[in-house]
Amino acid sequence: MKRRDMVRGAATVIPASIALQMIGSKFAFAQEGDFDGPIDVLNYALTLEYLEAEFYRQGNAAELLEGQAAQYLRDVQTDEEAHVMALTDTINQLGGDPVPPPMVDFGNAFTSGETFLETAFTFENLGVRAYLGAAPALYQEKELLKAAAAIYGVEARHAAIIAQLQGKPPEGGVYMGAFEKPLSREEVLQAASPFIVSTVTE
Repeated sequence: MKRRDMVRGAATVIPASIALQMIGSKFAFAQEGDFDGPIDVLNYALTLEYLEAEFYRQGNAAELLEGQAAQYLRDVQTDEEAHVMALTDTINQLGGDPVPPPMVDFGNAFTSGETFLETAFTFENLGVRAYLGAAPALYQEKELLKAAAAIYGVEARHAAIIAQLQGKPPEGGVYMGAFEKPLSREEVLQAASPFIVSTVTE
């Protein structure tokens, strides 16, 4: 897969063990020096997509939603799985090693349709702000930056759809104001760490 084809991957079935990993070690936000090149940035994005893809796989399997809401979140799952495949293929094409996934536990996220949607809303906005924070590290890799921005846009649309399903207000709900803001490393760790059970080692 060429760099310009990164976001054209097809959906794939994601095993139950995949999710977020390594976010608290070498990957951080906003500063170019926090990444050891494009592959590190792509692996960082891959960890977030692992988390989202597995979250939707489990949530949709629980059949907590009906009608349009259920269909929307099935579509979101397909998108996240496509992101996982595209990022993995691109890392391989660039000669890198995709990060391995850890085990996760989403706790009470699937106790009801409401908790499923609220956790989905949290994860999608986490993804939006993570992509924004990592963007400066790709400023010399214009094709990769363009592809990452394409995923960023989809994550933002996912967040807006889920917020509408919840009946959230436009400002501060469906969208977060006139400007998106990147999350700090500490904020991302706080949001993600409750769902990480253990790290898979090679």
